[in-house]
Amino acid sequence: MQPQPSPDVTDLPWYRAIFTQQMFICVLTGLASGLPLYFLIQLVPAWLRSEGVGLTEIGLFALVGFPYNWKFVWAPLMDRYVPPFLGRRRGWMLITQIALMLSMAALGFIDPTMSVGLVAYVAAGVAFFSASQDVVLDAYRRELLKDEELGLGNAIHVQAYRLAGLVPGSLGVIMGDYFPWSTVFMVMAGFMLIGVAMTFWVSEAGDDSAAPLTLRAAVVEPFKEFVQRNGLGSALWLLTFLFLYKLGDNMATALSSPFYLDIGFSLTEIGTIAKTASLTAAIIGGLVGGVIMIRLGINRALWLFGVVQLLSIFGFAALAEIGPNRLALTLVIIFEYLGVGLGTAAFTAFIARATTPAYAATQFALFTALAALPRTFANATTGAIVEVVGWTNFYLLCAALAIPGMLMLVKVAPWSAER
Repeated sequence: MQPQPSPDVTDLPWYRAIFTQQMFICVLTGLASGLPLYFLIQLVPAWLRSEGVGLTEIGLFALVGFPYNWKFVWAPLMDRYVPPFLGRRRGWMLITQIALMLSMAALGFIDPTMSVGLVAYVAAGVAFFSASQDVVLDAYRRELLKDEELGLGNAIHVQAYRLAGLVPGSLGVIMGDYFPWSTVFMVMAGFMLIGVAMTFWVSEAGDDSAAPLTLRAAVVEPFKEFVQRNGLGSALWLLTFLFLYKLGDNMATALSSPFYLDIGFSLTEIGTIAKTASLTAAIIGGLVGGVIMIRLGINRALWLFGVVQLLSIFGFAALAEIGPNRLALTLVIIFEYLGVGLGTAAFTAFIARATTPAYAATQFALFTALAALPRTFANATTGAIVEVVGWTNFYLLCAALAIPGMLMLVKVAPWSAER
């Protein structure tokens, strides 16, 4: 289906800006992209913990997310080469989605107590195909949306992305109390059919003839264009900011499922409360965040949402002191989905604005890979840190690590220089 031209969202009432075909496609890209990531960072740790695997080992499983950091290496291939079916973006979508279904289902047939190494290899495969799907979905969304639609479109994408986490993080966790894990993983893999259906429904948003003519052009030109457009100094500032802005909250949410289990909640309680609380918060956050970015712009949204994101980390520290209280868990999850979700929405819109559509796959992959570095390497140490300092001090540390990224906004996204 060919996306229809849309009017300038800044001239529309907020409700009309949201309910367009472009924004619905952003919902679908978010669902398809979020499911495998949250499968890895929420369901797999809960599965490993329930099977008796230690926190240090679970923390080290963050290293299987290595492909998210290096996806810019093969992103030029996805810019350069066009599959012989469905087009440059949709062809790669289908390839990665089928591979994800197979690898996610395969995990359920491995005993982690006997073959934790094999679990790591298969999980790394899921991460590779997930990161590759992100490359093409991000590029497709950049080609689909006008510049003035980036804030709202990426806010909706991110909230749908986080809503997708309810499938492995709530449904999958609850199913783990009642069904064999092989059944749970098969069901999770089946949800990737949402992405497959989207791939066949949408049409190419860009022109396949615009693909780089040589592999060298696909590799060199995106980096050259970025540095020339911004200047070397500003480019380095921007790249450093991409690494630091999400550092604190990425670490804070890395072990959320084991954290809830350790302080006394059951798998069913975690799944049920997370489902209702996060669903409400994600819907509200997506609508409010998108509207705020339309009215205030991306720069100011980064400031406002960054503060809320920082404050949400303290909720985890409070919960560690309170213990297994259902109301406290509900409030923490709501605030976390609002704060971290809004921050991610503004951050993703900022990244999209920093790219050039002609090199969308490679530049978007580079920027999001830098943003994912903390999730992979810093998160690998989270289990060991918790075992040394405890949960409360760990979350206070995460809050402190969120501050440098906020301070860099003065340089990379000043409040008074809105775009």
